[in-house]
Amino acid sequence: MSFFTRKRQEYEDRGIDPARIPPGQYLTDRFPVLHAGVTPKVDPGSWFFEVNGLVDQPVVWTLDDIKAMPTVDRVFDIHCVTKWSKLDTEWHGVSVDEMLKRVQVNDRATHVLVFAEHGFTANVPLEDFAAPDSLFAWRYGGEDLDVEHGWPLRLVIPHLYFWKSVKWVRGFTLLDHDEPGFWERNGYHMYGDPFREQRYWGD
Repeated sequence: MSFFTRKRQEYEDRGIDPARIPPGQYLTDRFPVLHAGVTPKVDPGSWFFEVNGLVDQPVVWTLDDIKAMPTVDRVFDIHCVTKWSKLDTEWHGVSVDEMLKRVQVNDRATHVLVFAEHGFTANVPLEDFAAPDSLFAWRYGGEDLDVEHGWPLRLVIPHLYFWKSVKWVRGFTLLDHDEPGFWERNGYHMYGDPFREQRYWGD
């Protein structure tokens, strides 16, 4: 019996529906810290968030501007490309849809390139970016996000592998085409569906 088959039986014995766990994943109660480069030092007073590209009017928001928007609380499972999954995680922030309403997205837009500290980027189809559970979060588990997990703002798109949930996010660009981000240029899948095991090029 393989490791993952054995684990799935253990989860079922614990009353966890194995269907919640994508192929090749195992559950953890921890929240592992994984990222490229060093943790940035962020000054909330000078921090800003920019939306540009195929929008009627580009905008720049402060952290206070974003926190003044209507907020949401979301609970969902998350899945890392390094094969851990964590169930029932709790997030608080602003829905992506709420932000998009404020910038009047052009009809030609099909994709989003999200950008963050250190020049990090990730690509996401607009449909997935604007999905009901997608949000920009600054609280996790009832407390402010740890800096290691993306404070002051993190994008969370739970139905894709977690590298698409960009830490230390600083904005996004609306595009009429798909454009690979940092990890996608370095061998990761352009889409990243955990249940289809789309980890790397060719998956």
